Amino acid sequence: MLTPAWISLIVFVLCYALFVLLPNRRSWVACGGGFVLVAMGVLGWQDALLTKISWNVMGLFFGTLILAEMFLMSRVPAVLAEWLVDRSKSTRVAMLSLCALSGVISMFVENVAVVLLVAPVALSLADKLKISPVPLLIGIAVSSNLQGTATMIGDPPSMILAGHMRMGFWDFFAYQGKPGIFFAVEIGMIASLVVLAFLYRRHKEKSELIPKEKARSWVPAGLLGFLVLGLSFATAVDPEFAWFAGVYTLCLSIIALVWYRLIARWGSTRQLITTLDWDTTFFLIGVFVLVGGLSDSGWMDKLSGFMAHSVGGNAALAFAMIVVFSVIVSGFVDNVPFLLVMIPVAQKVAEQIHTPVPLLMFGLLIGACLGGNLTPIGASANVVTLGILRKRGYTVTFRDFMGIGIPFTAAAVLAACAFVWWLWGV
Repeated sequence: MLTPAWISLIVFVLCYALFVLLPNRRSWVACGGGFVLVAMGVLGWQDALLTKISWNVMGLFFGTLILAEMFLMSRVPAVLAEWLVDRSKSTRVAMLSLCALSGVISMFVENVAVVLLVAPVALSLADKLKISPVPLLIGIAVSSNLQGTATMIGDPPSMILAGHMRMGFWDFFAYQGKPGIFFAVEIGMIASLVVLAFLYRRHKEKSELIPKEKARSWVPAGLLGFLVLGLSFATAVDPEFAWFAGVYTLCLSIIALVWYRLIARWGSTRQLITTLDWDTTFFLIGVFVLVGGLSDSGWMDKLSGFMAHSVGGNAALAFAMIVVFSVIVSGFVDNVPFLLVMIPVAQKVAEQIHTPVPLLMFGLLIGACLGGNLTPIGASANVVTLGILRKRGYTVTFRDFMGIGIPFTAAAVLAACAFVWWLWGV
């Protein structure tokens, strides 16, 4: 008879395989796997719903979805994109500016939404200059994936890490008296922009666009500002990261919905809610339960013990192993379940070999988030970008994508991790 430990491992492995095989059904797979764990007695209903799921993270994620969606609907990001292109001295500078802007917006907005927003500007530029939009759109996608790591609200993995390490918004900028992971990501971004500048070196012609966008309202931008301001006090109000971030973000999102319904009136509120990323929402809920069952089984203790023994107390080897492993795995499968499994493992490895926990944690986050840029299936933004290009008649192969993704990822990861090691490893 299978023990609860083996059941949790088998269910997790099967679900992970299905995440790869059925990416469009990942929320169903995750929630179904969580239901199986409860039905087979590995977890109780109350334990699964109240303990394993981080509702603070879920509130932060869902509230940010609503605020980000309204920010996109306000057309402010599109206006900024056109303004940048119009003031660029050459096509090369315009292309780099669009990639950089996509990254900045992705610090606050989900990556797929950023790609969908900036892509029309990029396609318009490519059409006007009669150049292929493929390198530019791939650059926009990988830049968005990179910068989502820089802030607490940029990407689900950042929110998850913040929850585990009890980090507030400004802890991503300064942590324990040292520069935070934000600066590591920005150094990685500078290195990756150098790579893109080399890849775009032939585009020296003057870029011109006829401005078409007008900002509908600056209120959503202001609400995002209030979100950042409120989260600045999260650790003071709620040092255990138990409730404040989620509750505050949801309250702001309710205010935004009331404003949208009574004042903005850009469409139906019901339609707005239905267009939100419900797939990722339920995927996160299910994965929290799956990983919770795996954590209780003791498998993570065994994995951390094996890794600690393998590196023999060498912090540099442990750091390199976690980063490289994270990059490779995240290049082909979703990084959320991987990160949830590896966070406690990385913490235990750090404790066992007596090395700073932030060293391995930040290396894990960088590797897991940036690894998605290796392949066209490593991140949702990449898949959406290839879909946009396919509709325009451009077929992008694995080789085409990785011709940009590999050097971009290598430069960003090496630069960011070198900075993290300089701060925490020496």
